Amino acid sequence: MTVEFPSAQEMFEADVASRALGIEVRELFPGRAVASMTVRETMVNGHGITHGGFVFTLADTAFALACNGYDEPAVAARADIRFLAPTRLGDELIAEAVERERYGRNGIYDVTVRVRGKSVAEFRGDSRSVARSR
Repeated sequence: MTVEFPSAQEMFEADVASRALGIEVRELFPGRAVASMTVRETMVNGHGITHGGFVFTLADTAFALACNGYDEPAVAARADIRFLAPTRLGDELIAEAVERERYGRNGIYDVTVRVRGKSVAEFRGDSRSVARSR
């Protein structure tokens, strides 16, 4: 049995979670993607700054788009993030994912999240291609 996997754009269109957060795709190429999100009131934590989980989710979405930009489905094998500066209500976060290396079934991607051109987080994700058939 052959399993059909969607393109990166089709994958995003079916991603209810990312779309519900207001994440938008700005650019999409094999190995590269740019996504954005505006911080909403429901994304702010008790310190008055953006909850880190939302920053991670934006970066993870850009990562997923970049590593699925080829005609081969991929999933995250590992990911981590470094928070460099806080963001606040109303800030527009822009995440740029760039492929660093792709070898065999593996890939390494870096994502920089910026607000007004300033880096606020650095994310690294390792991808793993998955089989199309079972």
